[in-house]
Amino acid sequence: MERYQMLIDGKFVDAESGETRPTFNPATEEPIAEVPVATKGDAKRAVEAARKAFDSGVWSGLSPKERAAILYKVCDKLKERDSELSRLEAMDGGATIRKTTMMDVPVGIEHFRLLVEMGEKIPAYEPLPWVDFPYVSWNFVNREPIGVCAGIIPWNFPFMMTIWKVAPALIMGNTAVLKPASDTPLTALEFARCAMEAGLPDGVLNVLIGAGSVVGKELCTSPLVDKVALTGSTETGRNVMKMAADTVKKVTLELGGKSPSIVLEDADMDLAVDGALFGTFFHAGQVCESGTRCFVPASIYDEFMARLKERVGRIKLGDTLDFETTMGPVVSKTQYDTIMKYIEIGKSEGARLVCGGGRPEGFAKGHYIQPTVFDGVDNGMRIAQEEIFGPVLSVIKYEFVDEAISMANDSIYGLGGAIFSKDLPRAIDLAKRIRTGTVWINDYHLINALAPFGGYKQSGVGRELGPHGLLEYTQVKHIHVDLTQDRSKRFWYDYIFND
Repeated sequence: MERYQMLIDGKFVDAESGETRPTFNPATEEPIAEVPVATKGDAKRAVEAARKAFDSGVWSGLSPKERAAILYKVCDKLKERDSELSRLEAMDGGATIRKTTMMDVPVGIEHFRLLVEMGEKIPAYEPLPWVDFPYVSWNFVNREPIGVCAGIIPWNFPFMMTIWKVAPALIMGNTAVLKPASDTPLTALEFARCAMEAGLPDGVLNVLIGAGSVVGKELCTSPLVDKVALTGSTETGRNVMKMAADTVKKVTLELGGKSPSIVLEDADMDLAVDGALFGTFFHAGQVCESGTRCFVPASIYDEFMARLKERVGRIKLGDTLDFETTMGPVVSKTQYDTIMKYIEIGKSEGARLVCGGGRPEGFAKGHYIQPTVFDGVDNGMRIAQEEIFGPVLSVIKYEFVDEAISMANDSIYGLGGAIFSKDLPRAIDLAKRIRTGTVWINDYHLINALAPFGGYKQSGVGRELGPHGLLEYTQVKHIHVDLTQDRSKRFWYDYIFND
């Protein structure tokens, strides 16, 4: 079993306490690695290293092109190890090997490259309109790095989330302290190894493994940290905002969701059924923008449900390292228990269990849950309002499209959603009425590195990805240049003189 260390100030080190903990394979419940458990002191040292590196200009003082040259080398290092990273991601987080080899790692590396490429092209100089009253002056905006950026990421997409937090911070000239989830830290640590091998200066990236109540709290409250970016639950996001408020840090939050898929009467049935299932059961439902509420018109409801039930049976649970497996376990026993609790809540609320609802036969070990579908669901039920973060789909019947839109928006969340229809102009009009950060039409889960991602309402603050996400890692400075240089024309100076 491999023993990992954290990255602080360019060196891989143990926790100052010497404490470690194992990480487990969710499919086998067997330990796969030993990782350090950071203390508050470790977090302080990492933040101080990031602060020193930023203030020195060793990274922030480089041009975007110079920073990009090093970051492209990181990308090359990651590509050299893509097979290893894919296997490790599957073992550490319970993702299927077909997903990690076809999506998580290669798409993550491509996102890294695209974010660096976009960041390299964003100009520091942004012109403003010329001013000729009360005299001629030249005004412009200078975009500058924020400083030390803390990234706190969840356990569902550890490699991808590492990319999303580190790439924008670094290409825009900041230094970073990354805290991956304690359950799934391994690919973040391997990313750190690639970064150091590529020549990233000491202190520019630091990676800590530890409890949110210790490490996360220090990152959110330290006056040396200028920005916190979190992907996590809405509850965690609220706590981060509160902790960051005392030092008035910039905060971006990508939080929970209870996203709607709305099927229209004219939808392609095969596309809509498989799209709704993909929207929910991809990565066992452990995706923040999963389409876990599916709204289906009464006129096609029975046909839709018959096809949906048949297609759920084609989802294959199994060993996550078997390429034939299409859905793996959930990440931990804690998450397993939470999901099973919600399944029981659904039954007690009066929803009908169409399929699933428990542990699959033949799985003595592993945190496996059958793909679970409820119908007869009222939109006010807890299973339709609260984020379950597991393989549970609530199907809700509707009579009129306005009713479906109203129910879709009746949620504290607003992260994702989908509309399935052959009438694209109509679908686009309806998409504009859904209060959510992303709407897919006749698809789901396709997140584009060139496009912004984030939520409305309690699904988040700010955006990630695309130019919008990159600009979240900059400060805006207005510079005013006097072009007349004539004291006699400064009548406002006389407000304080009696000459």
